[in-house]
Amino acid sequence: MTDRYALFGNPAKHSKSPMIHAAYARATGQDMTYEVIEAPVDGFAAAVAAFRAEGGRGGNVTMPFKLEAFALASDLSERARLAGAVNTLKFDGERIHADNFDGVGLVNDIQRNLGLSIAGRRVLMLGAGGAVRGALLPILEQRPAQLVVVNRTVAKAKTLGEQFGKFGNLVTGGYEQIADMGQQPFDLVINGTSTSMRGELPPITRAAFAPGALAYDLVYGKGLTPFLRLARDAGAGRLADGVGMLVEQAAEGFFFWRGVRPETRAMIEALAVPLG
Repeated sequence: MTDRYALFGNPAKHSKSPMIHAAYARATGQDMTYEVIEAPVDGFAAAVAAFRAEGGRGGNVTMPFKLEAFALASDLSERARLAGAVNTLKFDGERIHADNFDGVGLVNDIQRNLGLSIAGRRVLMLGAGGAVRGALLPILEQRPAQLVVVNRTVAKAKTLGEQFGKFGNLVTGGYEQIADMGQQPFDLVINGTSTSMRGELPPITRAAFAPGALAYDLVYGKGLTPFLRLARDAGAGRLADGVGMLVEQAAEGFFFWRGVRPETRAMIEALAVPLG
């Protein structure tokens, strides 16, 4: 019997996930389908229950349901528990196993595809939302020399420091404090804010970027965003958007479900848009 998987979100019909997982299934010889379920905003749990009743084996979760998926899970990975959000579910009888592969996908893209080892590097993360929460533990596990997290609302950044500080050299604060938080500039600067979705620039300066730094925007498909333009003008050696993170987190989820890890490079190349 063909196994069924799905993406739960609202909106979700624009998602690249069905194309990605269909390609992974073909490449690895897996007998499975992957569909989009655009659940009502107040109907996530019911949509998951109906899909499970129809024989569904697992699913991905996107906005606005990642927190509800966390609450629905019966078994959480450590990184999902710390992130407080879930993006992948696996159904096993009455159990719902859950994980968050967003941060793993980001780290895999940076290290495997972009060739930058995070170990010993100075890393600056902009923002303190869900995407950043999911990325902190996977980044800290790579042992950067320092990870600095800044946010407009300083209290949110400080809360992350309290929750994740035991895992590595983590410093948190506001944008105006960047120059005071450890050595500058940074080898890796990650924009985890939503500014690029609005065509805006987060409040940082060229001084944040070390010569040859990697600038990474979690938003994908927007081309040369204001953040990436600033990085280019500051002398960053490499620019990247979040398409690799998208593809790599999908590969981790696929492995979670099927026990086979697909190759990712061809899919990243197929989805990539020019960055200037």
